[in-house]
Amino acid sequence: MIEDFFTQLTWLQALGTTFGVVQVLLARKNNIHNYLFGIVSILISLFVMYQSKLYADIILNLYYLVMSIYGWFYWRYGKKEEETPISYSSKSEHLKALGIVLTCFAIMSYWLRIHTDSDVPFWDAAVSGFAWAGMWLMAKRKMENWIFLNISNSIAIPLLIYKELYIYAGLTVFLFIVGTSGYFKWRKIVKNERRQQAASA
Repeated sequence: MIEDFFTQLTWLQALGTTFGVVQVLLARKNNIHNYLFGIVSILISLFVMYQSKLYADIILNLYYLVMSIYGWFYWRYGKKEEETPISYSSKSEHLKALGIVLTCFAIMSYWLRIHTDSDVPFWDAAVSGFAWAGMWLMAKRKMENWIFLNISNSIAIPLLIYKELYIYAGLTVFLFIVGTSGYFKWRKIVKNERRQQAASA
């Protein structure tokens, strides 16, 4: 029974990973449909993380779910009933993102230490803090989302290996690589858009 249970978790990781890979590749291409694949990946991850006692990751994935729905609508319509372009964060958005990191880390680390049986409260809280900020920036189509998400990924990789979630650890390595590539891809898109705007001015 125990062996069957872990086999089930492995298959779920593999399935969630497949949808996650498609999601991040579509995000790198600036394709709005990345959110649809992301939602399926999130729903699978919720079950796996619960079984692995990664409670902050459960809350993180619920947040991902909400932000994915929000992000799809924001990318599609923005504030002017037209598709929102990629842009760099303003100073206030940088401060808000850092505020999200610190607030999330403080709340999560306290909750995990006091109210759960987590054996990795600070690691789990740090992954969540940077990911929350990164996902918020992604939903707003900000360049810096890749930076915050990759900081989260770099912390998550050893955590997932420690928890023996090797497929998810492999996915996170892949996400780190694509995140780095995605940053440069989006930067190129922004430069091309600015060049086109200057030429038509």
